[in-house]
Amino acid sequence: MDPEPGALDRACAHAVDWLDSLPDRPVPPRASVAGVADALGRELPDGPTDPADVVDLLATASEPGLTAMPAGRFFGFVIGGTHPAALAADWLVSAWDQNAGLRTVTPAATAVEDVAEAWVVDLLGLPAGAAVGFVTGGTMANFTCLAAGRDAVLRRAGWDVAARGLVGSPGVRVLVGEERHDSVDLVLRYLGLGEPEPVAADDQGRVVVDALRAALEDGDPRPTVVSLQAGNVHSGAFDPFAEAITVAHEHGAWVHVDGAFGLFAGASASYRHLVRGYEDADSWASDAHKTLNVPYDCGLAIVRDPADLRAAMSMVGPYLIQDAAGDPFEKVPELSRRNRAATVWAVLRALGRSGVEELVDRMAGHAATFATGIAALPGAEVLHDVVFTQVCASFGDDDRTRGVVARMLEDGTAWTSGSTWHDRAVLRLSVSNWSTSDDDVARTLDALGRAAATG
Repeated sequence: MDPEPGALDRACAHAVDWLDSLPDRPVPPRASVAGVADALGRELPDGPTDPADVVDLLATASEPGLTAMPAGRFFGFVIGGTHPAALAADWLVSAWDQNAGLRTVTPAATAVEDVAEAWVVDLLGLPAGAAVGFVTGGTMANFTCLAAGRDAVLRRAGWDVAARGLVGSPGVRVLVGEERHDSVDLVLRYLGLGEPEPVAADDQGRVVVDALRAALEDGDPRPTVVSLQAGNVHSGAFDPFAEAITVAHEHGAWVHVDGAFGLFAGASASYRHLVRGYEDADSWASDAHKTLNVPYDCGLAIVRDPADLRAAMSMVGPYLIQDAAGDPFEKVPELSRRNRAATVWAVLRALGRSGVEELVDRMAGHAATFATGIAALPGAEVLHDVVFTQVCASFGDDDRTRGVVARMLEDGTAWTSGSTWHDRAVLRLSVSNWSTSDDDVARTLDALGRAAATG
């Protein structure tokens, strides 16, 4: 008897039990790493184990160490949940086990990717024909786009990175806002570009256009990339794209937009003003498991000119069965990968244009409700204009704020993270889960009230 069906049945049962537990379970985990490792068994068995029993062991040993990240009351970090259509599609992707790199070899995977690519570009109001690479997440989306930008600006300067590498090149300078996400600095290190040059930001974290203009006019002869931001990780603020992109392009710079969670503001009539002009950039990055709520891992690397993306990412091998129409692997840093686009296709098909807009509006609406509720608590202060899905608050001095953060985790009703912003300790809420309800927000505000009253 084939043991596979039994293992799949057990996995499905455990998955359903987990999902059913999310509305009521405490959000923090109950077990430590060591406790889960002990329950799994630290010694490799000498002989085989029935796959169904393996699944049972994995599920029962892991359950106490799981954080209820998919729950509607997880507001720590911007990581979203998983929409049911995307989750089910992801199960099929694993079962189909397609290496989604080659058009001729995996036509179903490529067709799904082609459709999802077109839908994403259309939904966000980006230039028709822009290429989308389905990568692992926001960091690799930034990496992929900035690699395309690096190579393009050097190519304009007469330097072929693919043939000659970076040693001896004119170099590339990268201008960023002072409050860019740290992943931008990380990928610049990966790309051999070193530390970026920060440009002043205002009190909300938005790049100051006059400061950007001054940096571009400082006489530095190197080819330039400008990285802007759609959604500050603390304030949720958006850079002034129309003005900043115009200035950057006047000076021949490649403009990239890091929109890990904020890019999807472009899908909402109510929030599209936040990204006004972003369609004039050269590349855009987003993390589909944030606002769009697909499973890990799925990032979107979007580049205006597909030739720029393929020049940076593609390769040729005699063993590859390549298609003249282009292959999915030419848009990402990987050759072997799962069909990530299927989950994006599934959630977009399930929600439709109006459903994505409602999803974005609902998340931002919950953030506004949080801001109002927190501001009403004694001693609490919301530290920025709440324009999208992020809320940062202080509860007085730094020690008291850190105490509220700690007591929230002890309470377990919701997960809210601590951070430091503008040299102040803050409690940060990130609303990014499709399943967050009005009741989840109310329960979390009640817990914040208790935590604030205790200190």
